[in-house]
Amino acid sequence: MPQKMDNKTLVKTLDFQLDIQSDNEGLLYDATLEARRVYNETIRLAKEDVDWDAISPRLEDDADLVKNTTQRIVVKALDAMDNYYEYDDFGKPSHTKNGPYPLRANFTEGYTLSLTSDGDVAFRISAKPYNHIKGILEGSDAHLDLLKSALTGDEWKVTTSETLWRDGDPELHVNIRNTEQTVRDKQDSRTVIGIDVNEDNVALTAFSENGVEDTLVIDFPEIKFERHRYFTMRKRVQNAGKNSIHDTLEGREERFVRDRLHKVSRHIVEWSRQFETPCIVFEDLKEMRDSIDYGTRMNRRLHHLPFRALQFYTSYKASFEGIPTAWIDPAYTSQRCPMCGHTERGNRNKKRFKCRSCGHQDHSDRGASVNIAVKGIEKHQDWNVPALNSLPQVRKVRRQASGAVDAPTVTHPTVRGNLADGRMGVSD
Repeated sequence: MPQKMDNKTLVKTLDFQLDIQSDNEGLLYDATLEARRVYNETIRLAKEDVDWDAISPRLEDDADLVKNTTQRIVVKALDAMDNYYEYDDFGKPSHTKNGPYPLRANFTEGYTLSLTSDGDVAFRISAKPYNHIKGILEGSDAHLDLLKSALTGDEWKVTTSETLWRDGDPELHVNIRNTEQTVRDKQDSRTVIGIDVNEDNVALTAFSENGVEDTLVIDFPEIKFERHRYFTMRKRVQNAGKNSIHDTLEGREERFVRDRLHKVSRHIVEWSRQFETPCIVFEDLKEMRDSIDYGTRMNRRLHHLPFRALQFYTSYKASFEGIPTAWIDPAYTSQRCPMCGHTERGNRNKKRFKCRSCGHQDHSDRGASVNIAVKGIEKHQDWNVPALNSLPQVRKVRRQASGAVDAPTVTHPTVRGNLADGRMGVSD
């Protein structure tokens, strides 16, 4: 089948919270209301058949916003009008916005970012003409790491941003563009790799039109162990009233986890590169924390799992290699039998999966990765999911002090298939 290669410039959006170092949150909020007025006025003028090229100069003189911000908001509104015409829904009663509207700006024109001597990222946002807000960005380590690399390196370039309010708190969403890499469209993939991220491992299965190409389970039990160890130490020093040590321990834990996640994500991408035009598929777990309620101890463990961080690290490392990533609904991926499709709760017992319908037994996380890959094919590809008659034997990689250990694992006697060959080197 001929393959269309639709390469796209790699752009990522990084989300941060704003720690504003002055009493001018009110100024920022007022500016977002003025941004809403500019957006709605653009829609009104466009509907009145005002020349679109004349709208921006007209509003720039009238708006109580920085010129660049006004221009960006007008462009956004006119893009929306283009869509309304394209989809023939221009006759709707209103396309205006309610509530605060994001301040859109170009880097160095409407906002600036800089590294502080303490290693933080400072921001300066032009909320209104000659009125700025300043402070420090707060967010995930993964997003902060990538933003810092964009500010200091050559691969990434900081571009536009949006300053907005979410749940009553101010945020800055920064777009960064990779100046050297392009990413193939995920629909053009001939291999789909399902990835199941768990508390102590990540399971991978590569699926092509010929069936399962290979599977791998990467164990990282040290993350779970170290998190619990640091939690215990922090609890003890907190009870002893030594809060300064508490912060030091928290920093050490974060650096340890971040280092391990970077290494695991590198292994995932290196393993994925061996297959023909791969696409990596993740479960969309962003709502998972809101639904977790298994008691105090288990809630603490699950809320601190680095699911999203590992997905993010893997996603942008894959992007460096031109490998696209995609997301699927996680419903029933752990309960569905990959062989017969039967879905039932109670099929899993720790790392053991046994289907109550066909009797298939498997490594439970590997089975989930097969189901994730299948959902990825059904959602994003134009080729059919091949029938499964057997699955390769599970092969594990486990990180130890001396490095990574690559070895096959016989999960259960009824797991069928040949031992997957060791085609991927897994050294750090």
